[in-house]
Amino acid sequence: MLKVIKSFSRKILQALFGRKDNIRLGFYGPPNAGKTSLANRICKDWTGEEIGAVSKIPHETRHVQFKEKVEIKYKGKKLTFKLVDTPGIATKIDYEDFLRYGLRKNVAKKRAKEATQGIIDSIKWLDDMDAVIVVLDSAENPYSQVNITIMGNMAARKIPVLIVGNKIDLRKADVKKIESTFPEYEVIGISARDGTNMDEFYEALFRLTKKI
Repeated sequence: MLKVIKSFSRKILQALFGRKDNIRLGFYGPPNAGKTSLANRICKDWTGEEIGAVSKIPHETRHVQFKEKVEIKYKGKKLTFKLVDTPGIATKIDYEDFLRYGLRKNVAKKRAKEATQGIIDSIKWLDDMDAVIVVLDSAENPYSQVNITIMGNMAARKIPVLIVGNKIDLRKADVKKIESTFPEYEVIGISARDGTNMDEFYEALFRLTKKI
């Protein structure tokens, strides 16, 4: 109930005084889609620092992490964001999945436990987001239980969303498939790894903030 009151109060204040100076922007998506890679790219572009570590092992990000007051300028406009990078959302986590990456059993179990808690925290943080970037792997099938669950949570909370189809540098990348799966959302194809289409991303990000 308290969160509902806070959210309502925030919207009233925004209506009275305009867009806030520090927009809370969440990065959501399945594991290994490139959420932290994109957040790192943005942070390095505008602050020279990264927000977190990345690896090929799923659930590298297991705790919500932040970067305060990231000032982004685009075509004469300027906005300040609080970037919130969240653990990857999954419908099932099994410690045995980590064993094939060479992790010891006790480490794998600890990672699975932390990842599970991270998912719970990620969903809780949705109530505090002003807008969300949903990062999907454009080389994977977008019509999955995990992605449907993620987008369902966004729709239920009526959060402004921009979908990013990451990894367009891969041969199997298909951004149009993401667009056809989620036609009600704007989709931008990028490569967070090499910075492809970041100008288009920033333009879309500024359009997204108009929906707040």
